[in-house]
Amino acid sequence: MTTVIAFIFMFGLLVFVHELGHLIFAKRAGMLAREFAIGMGPKIFAFTKNDTLYTIRLLPIGGYVRVAGEDPEIIDLKPGHHIGLEFDGEGKVNKIIVNNKSKHPNARVIEVEKVDLDHQLIIEGYEIDEEEDLLRFQVDSRALFVMDEKETLIAPYERQFASKTVGQRAMQLFAGPMMNFLLAILIFIVIGVVQGVPVDEARISEIQKGAPAAEAGFKPNDEVIQIDDQSVSTWSEFTTIVRSNPGEELSMTVLRDGEPVNLTVVPKEIPFEGGEGSYGQIGVMQAMEKTFWGSFTYGATKTYETTSLILTNLAMLITGQLGLDMLSGPVGIYDATDQVVQTGFMNFLMWTAILSINLGVVNLVPLPALDGGRLLFVGIELVRGKPMEPEKEGIFHFVGFALLMLLMIIVTWNDIQRLFL
Repeated sequence: MTTVIAFIFMFGLLVFVHELGHLIFAKRAGMLAREFAIGMGPKIFAFTKNDTLYTIRLLPIGGYVRVAGEDPEIIDLKPGHHIGLEFDGEGKVNKIIVNNKSKHPNARVIEVEKVDLDHQLIIEGYEIDEEEDLLRFQVDSRALFVMDEKETLIAPYERQFASKTVGQRAMQLFAGPMMNFLLAILIFIVIGVVQGVPVDEARISEIQKGAPAAEAGFKPNDEVIQIDDQSVSTWSEFTTIVRSNPGEELSMTVLRDGEPVNLTVVPKEIPFEGGEGSYGQIGVMQAMEKTFWGSFTYGATKTYETTSLILTNLAMLITGQLGLDMLSGPVGIYDATDQVVQTGFMNFLMWTAILSINLGVVNLVPLPALDGGRLLFVGIELVRGKPMEPEKEGIFHFVGFALLMLLMIIVTWNDIQRLFL
């Protein structure tokens, strides 16, 4: 049950922060955000505030902010349609009723001749069975479109995604991944404040019982300054040498209470998961120190390092150096979360930050249906001086989304095989 709660919290937080970025910058640009959704599939909770429907949906496979004009508009009126119109006190149309007109006895029923709900905000038509006088009605910019008794706010062009500048649209698309990176920085800062940040030098804080370091005589607070004939000044240099020499005797010089001490240690051979080769380990932990301002540097540095590692792995995946079996979907992430939760809350926070960065990076990949794919089209528009045809862009994203769903199925099947087969 602990893992279930942790997974729901982590998933909800990552998706919420990502979609919140899209929502904030959509509203700042004056776009109509029709829906803010956490999850996919059937709604399990919903409420409306400030023109936006907020929903929590059943399937934990993402989320979305639906902005007017991004997708084909749900408001569809054509000449020949019979609709009912209701009016406000100024004589403007404030409700457009498509069906179930009998439930609206005060509505004025007309046959549509012309409609423009984007720019002119007008509806022209004839009274039913009367085609002599063409009637023209002004529509309020906040009129409701009513179908099956479900009310939807119309979206004049100035509130649609396409009406905004290239910069505003790009920022609205980039804001989701940006918020994931900011969340990761914040989490790493919290970790740094609570448990400290790694010191720059190769100083040891803890030694595992029975490990090679314990047998060699290492003590807490020893600072490694030399290995064989090579000087050492950072923890990274120290661990690189140890990992590169499994089973090999290493002569180390450490500073202990300001005095140099010579020790000899043989790193334990740890096989790689793939079974090919091994790396060295002596069983020590890096020293940490608590510094408030250092935690901010740690947050930014750790986010940068994690991003670089993810980009490297992504490049290896694209070039074929890594296979699809290295990817994990919701099932694999749940299993990994279960293992991390058992190691403590701080490790769970670290895992959440890593996944947040991963979500940000993946969404910036220029693939269809992802933020990066849509940013690509904004960039093409900037170069061409005009947007791509909506039909072509729509086909591109539809095919891409289908391929992503196929990839999700393959990855999930691989996760299940690793767990149960």
